[in-house]
Amino acid sequence: MSKKMIIAGGGTGGHIFPAIAIAHALQEKDPSIRILFVGAKGKMEMEKVPQAGYKIEGLDIAGFNRSSLIKNISLPVKLIKSFIQVKKIFKSFRPDAVIGVGGYSTFPVLRYAQSKGIPTFIHESNSFAGKANILLGKKATTIFTATDGMEKFFPAAKIIITGNPVRQAIASMNISRKAGLDFFSLPENKLTVLVIGGSLGAKSINEAILAHYKELLGAGLQLIWQTGKTLAKEAAEIAVEHRDIWAAPFITEMQYAYAAADIIMARAGAMTVAEITVAKKPVVFVPYPFAAEDHQTMNALQLVNKGAAWLVKDSDAKESAVAKIIELAKDAATRNYMAEVLGTLSITNADERIAGEILKRI
Repeated sequence: MSKKMIIAGGGTGGHIFPAIAIAHALQEKDPSIRILFVGAKGKMEMEKVPQAGYKIEGLDIAGFNRSSLIKNISLPVKLIKSFIQVKKIFKSFRPDAVIGVGGYSTFPVLRYAQSKGIPTFIHESNSFAGKANILLGKKATTIFTATDGMEKFFPAAKIIITGNPVRQAIASMNISRKAGLDFFSLPENKLTVLVIGGSLGAKSINEAILAHYKELLGAGLQLIWQTGKTLAKEAAEIAVEHRDIWAAPFITEMQYAYAAADIIMARAGAMTVAEITVAKKPVVFVPYPFAAEDHQTMNALQLVNKGAAWLVKDSDAKESAVAKIIELAKDAATRNYMAEVLGTLSITNADERIAGEILKRI
């Protein structure tokens, strides 16, 4: 009998891409496995998961809104509705195991599975666990974590440190710097700064570049700028005027961007941190300060404390982030040291490890 699994979660690329990587690894180990994704309607997973070749069911659910309490009035109704939807999905699909990767749909799906005695697995990508995962961890079969020191959130006996699954194209990256630069029509003779604001864009990072891109160019640097949706129009106009700048709202072929980059400025979402570690590129992090429990700062500090990255606070980004990039560009010794340390932290087979551990336990 072929095994059936539900993978629940999403909301951002940081949850969706690891989920897809785990699904691929499971099917590589056992091609007969049937996988169904469950996400939140209107969120990124409803588009990205089918693109990766998997079926997805959407729940009518939203998270707790920290900025506007009035918007939380409908939350209990949505939660009840989502549990009814989950019950229906389980009745027709009958999963043998459920994997939660974080995001709104994880909680009702795993909670329901636990009430039915179905094995549940959690992948906690951040170095500061979310509240929903902490609650679910008490009854989970196994919890896969990106970093050590997670016993403060989960039962120690259930934790396996696997690292974060990285997109296959990045994990097996064998693209030369020249091929990366050719992809963006940029020359080889300049240091290249890659600016990534995460899948949803980063206002403070974009504003910093907008205010100081002339200084970057003046320092002899060139720029690959993934804007996300914020300030995409302004960035595109600047890129038309300056041939040393390539700009777009989203980079689908990120492996070329990492290959081309000499220095990176980025948010510190778990996936971004994992990918930069695998790419082994010097980085200045500007963590998003309003992420739950300020987990992006915690993610960044895991590298900063080892000398593998620098950090600029979001509130200081507009003033000082670009100056830090220019400072790093002038300091080859620090860049080389960062790359070496990142190499020691790099994990490229997290998806295979997670898939193997799940299959052992069901």
